Amino acid sequence: MGLFVLGRATFDVDYARACAARAVEVLRMQDCRLAGTGAILFDNAEVTAALDDIAEEKLDGIVVVQSTFTDAEAVCMIAERTGLPLYIWALPEPRTGGRLRLNAFCGLNLAAHALGLRNVPCISLYAAPDAPAIETEIAGWLAAEPAAPPRTRVAEPVPSEAGARGLDALRGARIGRIGAHPAGFDTCAYEPARLSRLCDAHVEPVALEDLFAAAREVPDSAVGALLEECSAVSGIGELDPDQLLRSLRLKGALDALKERGRFDGFALRCWPETFTEYGGAICGPVGMMGEKRTPCACEADVYGALTSLMLQALSDAPAFLADIVDIDDATDTGVVWHCGQAPASMADPAAPLEATIHSNRRMPLLFQFPLKPGRVTLARISQARGAQSMVVAGGEMIAAPPSFSGTSGVVRFDTAAKTVRQRLLAAGLEHHLALVYGDHRDALEHVAHGLGLPVLDLTQ
Repeated sequence: MGLFVLGRATFDVDYARACAARAVEVLRMQDCRLAGTGAILFDNAEVTAALDDIAEEKLDGIVVVQSTFTDAEAVCMIAERTGLPLYIWALPEPRTGGRLRLNAFCGLNLAAHALGLRNVPCISLYAAPDAPAIETEIAGWLAAEPAAPPRTRVAEPVPSEAGARGLDALRGARIGRIGAHPAGFDTCAYEPARLSRLCDAHVEPVALEDLFAAAREVPDSAVGALLEECSAVSGIGELDPDQLLRSLRLKGALDALKERGRFDGFALRCWPETFTEYGGAICGPVGMMGEKRTPCACEADVYGALTSLMLQALSDAPAFLADIVDIDDATDTGVVWHCGQAPASMADPAAPLEATIHSNRRMPLLFQFPLKPGRVTLARISQARGAQSMVVAGGEMIAAPPSFSGTSGVVRFDTAAKTVRQRLLAAGLEHHLALVYGDHRDALEHVAHGLGLPVLDLTQ
């Protein structure tokens, strides 16, 4: 078996190395020979060199250890170069309430989606290398066949006024796409003609520099008003004032672009350029826009923006576009998370709403809080495996301390968490799911029927 350990230097490298070393140690206990050093490969050049090193080896499969989050470029390179079965092991991390140190499940999610689009089978594992009976679990994983994608069903014509609002929000929607999605984020790609056929939505490209230029033109009086709006948020006065004001200018810029382009929502490239070229985080402004019913999808995710627009219309409440970053069998729960951009109305009133900095890029403004308890519905207009569908899931957000820094919530799904994880990965779903409070299954059924989309239910 070929061995590749993937990681990114923007995460906790020391912790990733320790976890990956233990994983490789356990792998080497198996009855198979591993070709590869086990060192973390941090970029595509290192992956290419590692592929060259094993080019002459006689291999029957490839093991990929997902030590941190990565985009899907590397795993697709490995699949294309080798043409061998892929076994991908993502490493969990404890819910400490601090920085998301690895975010490896999200990397596995991106890989499963990209490989699904290419009809490349993969067999996934999500387990700690020091878990009880891990050797037995790994042996079963390496002997397993790829899981079949879960079946979709035909949407029923359920009458729903809320669903009609959701359909109306989609039809003819105008989305401003600010910048392009990052490389290796096939989850955020879209085809204009296909989208037009689906719901006659229009996507207008906006250059990132246009966003930054608009931010620099925001009047000081408007920035002051935005600062006043945030004045009651705990910790706002402790942030770097220059970076904070630059971040708030991005909120003013989004308002100006919305008015100029008559946009209903945005799909925006949120990193790295907002940090590296502009000098402020857009996460907090995104949360403020979402609270005012202008959804902004990170990583230029057009379908994520449309899903959020649909959900806010049918629920008459803000939506939160989130990653699932952990699904734990022991507690039978999952964690939805993003850096710090959930709408403030979703905050748990029993916990403080705090202003903070980005955990990797160390700049403000982000909002930090756990999500409030209550019934939730998750959804996605998906393009997994090249076919459009309506993905739905139900659950209960439970009262829990923050799992990680930023905005996060702990969900007890309507079916076993392990089942949700298996279905999500086998379907090759995108890594963004939109979330609203309440039970909106009937409304989503109505929308799916109106758009001619099959339904994939993760929790029924």
